[in-house]
Amino acid sequence: MDTEAAIRHGTMQVTVLLLVAAALAIGFGVAGVGASLPIVVGLLVLAAVLFVARPDEDRFGPVAGVDMDGIVQSLWLAPLITALPLLVRLSATPGEMQAIGGLLGLAGMANYFLRPVYLLCYDLVSAVRESVGRANGR
Repeated sequence: MDTEAAIRHGTMQVTVLLLVAAALAIGFGVAGVGASLPIVVGLLVLAAVLFVARPDEDRFGPVAGVDMDGIVQSLWLAPLITALPLLVRLSATPGEMQAIGGLLGLAGMANYFLRPVYLLCYDLVSAVRESVGRANGR
């Protein structure tokens, strides 16, 4: 996989993970559940179960240009991402859980909308590297 495709797939993977983590936190908040140690432990157990139950590589293939295998392989990270801010704020109320989920979702969408910027930076660095290489006679 070339670097540009790796950037595209990696940013999409991070976006999906953050959105799933946001959905988990918002779901807890909507259900009226605040953060607590049992919730964090439950999320960590869910992450472990998803890690063990990961499907084999090349099972789903690309869907609309998105590497579904990579997303499904890393889906176990979403409960872990949700558990980290809850671990910091163990006394979060249901409203704060929704706010944490909103911030995770905001980070995911910001990552998605910054994909062109990441690719532009990669193209600029590649162009500078190529021109420096030509100037040095490489």
